[in-house]
Amino acid sequence: MASVDNKKNYDGYKAFQYLEPGVDYKEYKLAKEIGRVPAFDYPVSEEEEAIVQEIFRNDTIISMHEHTFIAPEDLTEFYEFRRTGRDFTAYEALSQSGLDVIFENFMDGTAMVTSQAGWKWSDVIHDIGIRYSDIAHQDMIIKAERLEDIYRAKKEGKIAFVGALESCTMIENELDRLDILYGFGIRTMGVVYSEANQLGAGLREPNDAGLTVFGKEAVKRMNKLGITIDVSHAGDKTALDTIETSDAPVTINHAGARGLWNTNRMKPDDVIKACAEKGGVIAIEAAPHSTVTAKHPQHSIESFMEHFEYVANLVGIDHVAFGPDTLFGDHVGLHDVLSGQLSIKSSQKSDLQRVEYVKGLENPAECFPNIVRWLVKHGYSKEDIRKVVGTNIIRVLEATWTK
Repeated sequence: MASVDNKKNYDGYKAFQYLEPGVDYKEYKLAKEIGRVPAFDYPVSEEEEAIVQEIFRNDTIISMHEHTFIAPEDLTEFYEFRRTGRDFTAYEALSQSGLDVIFENFMDGTAMVTSQAGWKWSDVIHDIGIRYSDIAHQDMIIKAERLEDIYRAKKEGKIAFVGALESCTMIENELDRLDILYGFGIRTMGVVYSEANQLGAGLREPNDAGLTVFGKEAVKRMNKLGITIDVSHAGDKTALDTIETSDAPVTINHAGARGLWNTNRMKPDDVIKACAEKGGVIAIEAAPHSTVTAKHPQHSIESFMEHFEYVANLVGIDHVAFGPDTLFGDHVGLHDVLSGQLSIKSSQKSDLQRVEYVKGLENPAECFPNIVRWLVKHGYSKEDIRKVVGTNIIRVLEATWTK
């Protein structure tokens, strides 16, 4: 993969190198963080590549949704691996990603230290604490808790990690747990994952009655705390209720357009429009077999960008961004292992054309160089590219985070 001009101050640190494998933790063979599949660079001319390099050099590049851990190479070990509660961050690959800010979503739908169901309070706290302990032992990634942390990351050759959770399920009926999570560094949360919780209905549920009374209280508490609220996995009515209830903009930080691919995992036009009208942003996802289209039935950067253009045409360039939702390892294989756990099958069409991986969007290190190359190749201005890879998201954070 061709490098981009956005070098990070990476000193070679590997996850948990302050501990002794086999003594302090059980060692698993992890997937390759670099070179697991053949490298792919979206084709551009020399002149276009110069523009790409200028963008990475000068602009703040943000991914609104990623999982930066490295999966085990042998996925039959995944459940055992997750029960140890220790995820390894792919620091070396991230140093080459061109990213300045990453919304790190951990793996709490599969936080299985005490339960295979995920989303248990103690397991989520364990997961967040161990990841941040590792991060505290290195210098390239910084914990982003205020806007100043995002602004300084680029200047210092570092990457700002925004702590994110995809659901509020673990708070149960305890509003103060939102304060606790904020104290631990969480700055954005989904109201619900695919299954219903105390706040409302997820996209998997056959009936969606919208945001509950407790859900409305939780939305107001997140507004007061300065937590950005997300509705990517919410049912349609729950999403609309959340957008209406919130005093601040709401995000859809990893999804696509149902107008192009009719599954519950994609968002319908009315939800996308409501999100944008409230000042929010819709970030397009690239997790395998998600943002496909009738025109591009095999998942690729072309189908992914077709969703981007659909949303941009629907609500304007100021309300679209990217949240690829990728990881390091065999993502398709992992979906097969977790198909019941994460409700993946219930949000996919039966006639889906499967791929082994999404070429050009395989992991968090590969996505944005190809996204920017695609945008430059297709004639987007530097100002519009600056918006969709960064400033649209920063605008929402300025409106939702504690000043």
